[in-house]
Amino acid sequence: MINLNDPNIMSAKDAAQIWGRNDTYVRTSLRQNPDKWPEGSWRKFGKQLVVTTEGMEAVTGEKDPRTK
Repeated sequence: MINLNDPNIMSAKDAAQIWGRNDTYVRTSLRQNPDKWPEGSWRKFGKQLVVTTEGMEAVTGEKDPRTK
């Protein structure tokens, strides 16, 4: 079962803000470099894009800023 309250699952906009990127960072990254995203690290629900901490760490090369 997936826990949707897990802080490691977030909207693309929230993830971009946490990592200090612009609001369209995730969508642009997925369009330009989909192979950088680990399998299962993102999913689209209707128009809402949801990503994981693992995916953001892989794409940005930076650990989760919330853990510092």
